[in-house]
Amino acid sequence: MKPILELVNLYYCYPGQQTPALADATMSVPAGCRVALVGRNGSGKTTIMLHCNGILRPQKGSVRFAGQPITYDRNCLRELRRRVGIIFQNPDDQLFSASVCQDISFGPLNLGLNEHETESRVQAAAEMCGITDLLERPTHALSSGQKARVALAGVLAMDPLVLIADEIVGTLDPWMRKQIFAIFERLLADGKTVLMATHDLGIARHWADLIAVMDGGRVIAADSPDRIFADDA
Repeated sequence: MKPILELVNLYYCYPGQQTPALADATMSVPAGCRVALVGRNGSGKTTIMLHCNGILRPQKGSVRFAGQPITYDRNCLRELRRRVGIIFQNPDDQLFSASVCQDISFGPLNLGLNEHETESRVQAAAEMCGITDLLERPTHALSSGQKARVALAGVLAMDPLVLIADEIVGTLDPWMRKQIFAIFERLLADGKTVLMATHDLGIARHWADLIAVMDGGRVIAADSPDRIFADDA
């Protein structure tokens, strides 16, 4: 399948660090697929995901979305972040509004949508995530599982083509985890793409269409689960 995202020979070193977080990292994300990104802590998973929607800009290398290079001007980044939504490992990193409704509304309003369209998107995202009863709740009064679903709803309200999830299911209870994967399946059924970083190799093996393995700031393998798990090295 055609790639929706292409990251080619990325190099990135955080300020004050001597060892680069990414060193010649290359990855292709096929459109409409379940992609699991695995690797030890510090292997570069979060850093490469932050390059997918322009939060980080490569110091070397290039990123392409739907075949077009990312130019990092204001309009290009705005469109990229509309099309590629990211959920952070800690939902507190992206929940900042006073109420759940205001938080989910932020993205659509930032896109310039009118009040009616914004309200429609908020309601649809809240229903998909099962949080309509939380819309007037203060974000600081939510449980960790509720925060994860609110953060997801805020991204879904932007109607992205690609959803990036950075370790969001690792701390959730089995019931909540099942709900999150059900949402992923609805997105995939609509032709969208889900890229998820995970330490749970069971999830990677049984859920993903493609597994990308990172080590030392590089993608050292990318293949089907059967082939990845058949390779001892």
